[in-house]
Amino acid sequence: MKKTSTQFLLAAFIALSASSLSAQAQAQAQTSAGMPPESGASSNSGATANEALTEGEIRKVDLEQAKLTIKHGEIKNLAMPGMTMVFRVKDAAQLATLKAGDKIRFRAERGNPGYVVTDLQVVAP
Repeated sequence: MKKTSTQFLLAAFIALSASSLSAQAQAQAQTSAGMPPESGASSNSGATANEALTEGEIRKVDLEQAKLTIKHGEIKNLAMPGMTMVFRVKDAAQLATLKAGDKIRFRAERGNPGYVVTDLQVVAP
């Protein structure tokens, strides 16, 4: 029995929808497990630790609120263009050694609320 073109298109649509739902379910499972959705189960991405960091310059250090104002380049893991913005800091003890004008490399993640600097390295002058 031959399938009509409508039946073929319907079957193709269902197959693509199932594939898309499977990818969405995998991304949701990774997010629930604390992994960013763009990371795969394999760590063979070839990226080094420095490639995952964003370059920036500290504009302000707020010790009381454990926050940094950073002028930064594109933050790829957040799909965020370069700008100046305020970040909370995961390890507030790091703030004691930082000052406005310091060049840094950092990793930021979505937090609740806002964004959190989870890794920070001062670039030697």
